Amino acid sequence: MERADQPDVLVVGAGPVGLTAAGELRRRGVSCRIADRLPERQPYAKAIGIQPRTLEIWDRAGMVREILDAAVPLRGQLTYADGAEQDRIELVLPPGVPYGFAALPQYETERVLETRLARLGTRVERGTELASFTQDARGVTSRLTGPAGEEEVRTRYLVGCDGAHSTVRKALGLGFEGGAFPAAYMLADVVLDWDLPPGYAVRATRRGADGTDDAPDVLMCVPLPGAGRYRVSMAAPPELARERRPEDADGVAHGLGGGGLPGLDDIQRVLDRLSPRPVTASAARWSSVFRISHRIVDRYGAGRVLVAGDAAHIHPPTGAQGMNTGIQDAVNLAWKLALALDGAAPPGLVASYDAERRPVGEEVVGRTVRHAAGGVSADPGDPATVLLREAQLLISYRNGPLAGPPDPAGDGPQPGDRAPDCGGLVRDIARYPLRLYDVLRERDQVLVLYGTPEGTDVDALTGTGTTTTAEGTDDAAEGAFGAPLHRCLVLAEDDPAPVTRLPVLRDTRGEFARQYGASKPTAFLIRPDGYLAARISPPTARDLREGFARLLGG
Repeated sequence: MERADQPDVLVVGAGPVGLTAAGELRRRGVSCRIADRLPERQPYAKAIGIQPRTLEIWDRAGMVREILDAAVPLRGQLTYADGAEQDRIELVLPPGVPYGFAALPQYETERVLETRLARLGTRVERGTELASFTQDARGVTSRLTGPAGEEEVRTRYLVGCDGAHSTVRKALGLGFEGGAFPAAYMLADVVLDWDLPPGYAVRATRRGADGTDDAPDVLMCVPLPGAGRYRVSMAAPPELARERRPEDADGVAHGLGGGGLPGLDDIQRVLDRLSPRPVTASAARWSSVFRISHRIVDRYGAGRVLVAGDAAHIHPPTGAQGMNTGIQDAVNLAWKLALALDGAAPPGLVASYDAERRPVGEEVVGRTVRHAAGGVSADPGDPATVLLREAQLLISYRNGPLAGPPDPAGDGPQPGDRAPDCGGLVRDIARYPLRLYDVLRERDQVLVLYGTPEGTDVDALTGTGTTTTAEGTDDAAEGAFGAPLHRCLVLAEDDPAPVTRLPVLRDTRGEFARQYGASKPTAFLIRPDGYLAARISPPTARDLREGFARLLGG
């Protein structure tokens, strides 16, 4: 039976990726439903690392406070080989980066995201499974089965965030090439009573019995909220690793289950063998056996059906890259779908999702496979660069279809690069300093004009309106650019301010000029996901319109 109030988008899967996709669509006014085959949220601390870039994205969405309240800081990693301590990894980022690394159990991440989604008016439809779908040029017809029986849903798009064994991916016939690690692993959420400093992950290895470094015995412990609580992972003994999960019949051996349930005695035997300090495990909340594969789709969708997260790429959990990459898939896709559904963007904008995100997925799969064998230190590059890459702060779309031409005279970020934060921005009325991310928060396309070109009417340059209607100020965004656009003017401390309707912010510490390499009037067009779409110096009205059209996929 087809409902009269059919939504624009159906999201399948209510893990962190699906919840992010639905939340980003809903906060932009897009109607959507989200279905998950599980009857309730699972209490498993699977993905626990939160990368700084993900926190920046949640800041942009206006929800980072709830995450920070629930998470604990991840300060670094202690590494041991054959009982001897190696160089300690300190997770210290440059001063301009607003967030550090954090640890939060996946069930807590899902709780925050699901609560936010409910506030936006959408609830997860639990115990509801996608049975099949067909698509045509105008939309997708999906058949759902759930507590109320079978239902046919017609939407304009379908987004599959349904994990490693994705029904959406299989039905689309997407390639999913890769391989699997032969070993099975134990995973548990326990309390450890050792004397190691809190806030640090611990990686301990011992060489094989033949004395070589091939397939070393590995213990990995990552701190969780709660005194002495860690998520521990280690190789599973043969008696626990024999069984396979029914869903692994598709050839993708990835995820929890598929073996006996590890007990504290199983965990303790590995700790006795590998821990760098005497330790006893206790207070287990849950445990499981899991297997790891590394695969990526040959494309991130077809037509009006897209995939994100584990449905598109799976890999070892080292470096906490998987969930964070999937969340950023969802953010990249959601703003593009919203503009396409609104009629503000051509189909090419949604098509750019694959062009931008699949290279990121390929890089993450390759890097995490290297890390699984040799740790983070196995990655090439100087330590500072390696750390920024782990924080996902070096992701760039410079070679993507939406990036404008580079500014040869600019020393800062170029089109396609992450838009960095900065502090010390002060408005005339509110005298307390703001961060740039305060200005960007809960806004989509943002044009930041730095400086005023001599003799230029900045309102005319930026398409700022001058009329007032009964509904409020008309800033002429739709007329000038074809889609909503927030604009502001950033001036150096002593620069004279022009007469303008633009919000004016003073760069009182010079941080904006330094972070963005701005020494003369320059326009910066910032995308909804926090990357630069265009950098134009000197700015002209024509170049700004062309840059915005490129951002919309035109």
